[in-house]
Amino acid sequence: MFSRLIHNLKILPRWVIICIDLVILAFSTLLAYLLRFNFSTADLVRNDFEIGIAVYTISGAAAIFITGSYRGIIRYTGIQDGVRIFYMLLINVALVCFTNLAFHYNVQHNLIPYSVIFISFLSSFLFLFNYRLLVKYFFSYYRNALSKRSNVLIYGAGQSGMITKQVIEASSNLRVVGFLEDDTNKAGKALAGSAIYFNRSKANIEDLLISLNVDELVITVKDLPFDRKSEIVDSCLRHQVKVRTIPPIERWVRGELSLNQIKDINIEDLLGRDAIRLSNEHINRELSGKVILVTGAAGSIGREIVFQIVNYRPIKVVLIDQNESALYELERDLNVVASAVAIFPYLADITNHERIDAIFEEHKPHIVFHAAAYKHVPVMEGNPSEAVLCNILGTKNLADIAVKVKAEKFVMISTDKAVNPTNVMGCSKRIAEIYVQSLNNHLGNTGGRHTLFVTTRFGNVLGSNGSVIPLFKKQIQEGGPVTVTHPEITRYFMTIAEACQLVLEAGAMGKGGEIFIFDMGESIKILDLAKKMIQLSGLEPGKDIEIVFTGLREGEKLYEELLGDKENTLATHHPKIMKAKVSEYAFTEINNYVELFWDLLNDRNELKMVALMKELVPEFKSNYSRYEVLDRKK
Repeated sequence: MFSRLIHNLKILPRWVIICIDLVILAFSTLLAYLLRFNFSTADLVRNDFEIGIAVYTISGAAAIFITGSYRGIIRYTGIQDGVRIFYMLLINVALVCFTNLAFHYNVQHNLIPYSVIFISFLSSFLFLFNYRLLVKYFFSYYRNALSKRSNVLIYGAGQSGMITKQVIEASSNLRVVGFLEDDTNKAGKALAGSAIYFNRSKANIEDLLISLNVDELVITVKDLPFDRKSEIVDSCLRHQVKVRTIPPIERWVRGELSLNQIKDINIEDLLGRDAIRLSNEHINRELSGKVILVTGAAGSIGREIVFQIVNYRPIKVVLIDQNESALYELERDLNVVASAVAIFPYLADITNHERIDAIFEEHKPHIVFHAAAYKHVPVMEGNPSEAVLCNILGTKNLADIAVKVKAEKFVMISTDKAVNPTNVMGCSKRIAEIYVQSLNNHLGNTGGRHTLFVTTRFGNVLGSNGSVIPLFKKQIQEGGPVTVTHPEITRYFMTIAEACQLVLEAGAMGKGGEIFIFDMGESIKILDLAKKMIQLSGLEPGKDIEIVFTGLREGEKLYEELLGDKENTLATHHPKIMKAKVSEYAFTEINNYVELFWDLLNDRNELKMVALMKELVPEFKSNYSRYEVLDRKK
C-alpha cells in the first residue's frame, strides 16, 4: 500500500510544504534559544522564548508568501531553490529585526536576542534546504526501485559525460551502467561511481553491450570522427541498442543540459564527414565590404549560402527568389542574426530580363552566387521547356546582365547530374555550365578586366528540399512502406553546410573559366540508407516497416558521376576541391545554340527541344525516358 502511494503521488501539495516550513522555523527558533542559553529552561522562560518563537514563525510565514519559496517541486530541488530559501530567510530576519527595534523603542528591551535570530537563521536554512534534498532523494530512490529501468552506457568519460550521467540519473527510468572511453589512461578507473571501460575494438563494444545488458548508448564526445561514430552505431543496431547523442555545449539551455535535449541520433549525423578547414582569410578578402547577390536565395542551398556570407561582413546582400513565403522567412531570420548587414529581398523570376536588369543596375553587385534552378529529375523530364527556360535561359540572362554591370565574379552552382547526363535536368545544367565557361573565355580573349565565371559541381545535399532523407523519415513516421526505386541505386551525399562552405572556397579561389568538383566521399547505397534509418527509429526492416522497390523513374541513373568520360581533374590548394579539365566550346557557336531554344519555346515543340539538347551535349543519353527514341534515331 505504501509503495503504491509513493508510486502514484505526483506532487506534494503546497499547503503541506508551507506547514512543514513553518514547523521547521518554529523548531529552529527553539533550538536557537536552547543553544544560546545552554539548555537552561529558566533562562528560556525569563526571555519569553514562546513569544520569540511565535514572532519568528509568523514573520517567516509572511516571508514565505512574499518570496513564493513553497512553489518549487521538491523532488526537483536544486541550487535555485536554495537561493530562494536564503532570500526568504533574509526577509524573515529583516521583519524580525524591525519588530525588535519597534519593541525596543517602546519598552527599552529586545523581544528576541539578536544572537538567537542569527542562530535561527543558520539552522533554518540548513533544515529547510536539507529536508527538501532528503525528500528529493527519497522519491528518486523509491520510485526507481519500483520502476523498470533502462541500462545506459555513456560514450565519453569527460566533463560532458559526467554531466550527462547526472542528468540521466535524475530520471526515474534510466540507470548508467558505465562509461566507454578511447583513452587508455582512463580505462579501469571510475567516474562518479561508474566504471570506465576501454574501447579496444568493435568486438569489445559488442561484448560490453551484451554483458552490461545495455538498452541505450549516449554519445557525449564532441567531434567524434564520422567513421568511428558509424562503427559504434552499427554495433548498437546489431544488438537493438538505441543510440542517442547530446547537443554541443553552446546549445545547452542556460548552460545546463536537460534530459529532453538528449536526442536519438539522426541519419545525417552518420552521413556527414569531419569538419572542413576553410581558408577564412581568403574568403573574407573576397566577400568583406562587397555587394553580394544570391539567386534562389530562399531555397535550401541558397539560404545556407546567405547565412554563411553574412558572417564575412559584406556591405549588403541582395536576395532573389520567386517563393514569397520562403523569401519572407529568410529576411525575417536574417534581421535577427545579421542586423548589421543591409538585406534587400526581391521577389523575381530569373528569366524576366527587365526585372533582373533593374535589380542589377540598382545594386551593382560585386559577386553573384547563382543557386536558382529546377532540380527534380522526374518533374523536369515531364516539363523540358521549364528546365530549358530556367536552367539554361535563366542562367544566360543572369550571366549577360552580370557582364553588363561589370560584376567581379559570377559563381554558378551545378550538379553531378550534368556529368554524362541521362535526363533533361542534368543536360540543362551541363548546357548552363558550357555557356558560362565559354562566355568567360570569350571575355578573356577580348582583353581587359571582365566578369569571372566559376562553376561548382557537387552531388546530393542532405536535408535539401526534395532529398530522399526527409521522404524516408515521413514514410517511417507513417508506418511505411519505405519506397526505394532500385535495390542497387547509389548516391553521393554531403551536408548543406559542407557544400556551401566549399562553394564559398571555390568561388574565392576561382580565376575564371573553372569547373570545380568536390570530394563527395564514398557513394552510399540507398537501400542500405533506408534500412539504417528504419533501425535508428527502433524498428526492424522487413518486419516493422516494409521496403518496396518502385522502379527507376524517368531519366534516373543507378549511380552518379562527378566527371565525364573525357574529363579528368587537377588538384587545387584545398584537398576537397578539384578542378575538372573539360572540353571547351566556342562562345559564338554556343550562343547561337542557346538562342535557338527561344524559338523552340515559342513553337512549344518539346521533342525538338530535347533533340537540340542532345545535339549540343552528345553524351546526353536518355535513361528510362520517353526521349530514348531520339537516341535510337542517331
